[in-house]
Amino acid sequence: MSIQTTDPVADLITRIRNAIAVGKTEIRVPTSKLKFAVADKLQKIHYLEKVEIEEAEPRSILHIIINNEDENARINEITKVSKPGRRIYAGVNEIPKVKSGRGTVLISTSKGIMTGQEAVKNKLGGEILIRVW
Repeated sequence: MSIQTTDPVADLITRIRNAIAVGKTEIRVPTSKLKFAVADKLQKIHYLEKVEIEEAEPRSILHIIINNEDENARINEITKVSKPGRRIYAGVNEIPKVKSGRGTVLISTSKGIMTGQEAVKNKLGGEILIRVW
């Protein structure tokens, strides 16, 4: 059975949010370059424990470890900002702060997926994908 979604990033963060809500520590989702880039960036800014790709047929699987067994999840809230029906773009001076700087936004720029702080540092704007804290 093939599951096709119109917004793969929204599907990914919904799976992460649901796993945290029921106390699971890891998830597996069908992979794509965009999903891997988002999950990898969340790992680099320490919201996720580990992200790896498992080779499988007919499609690779993205294996995400949210937190270790003896820890609480580091994500309190994760939401999709830009949606297929309404894209949200921001220039370098319009990038929002989350929870007075305690959280972050992920932005799709011309140089790839970046946090809001990296985008400001590189003087780039783009589509605001996710707000997380």
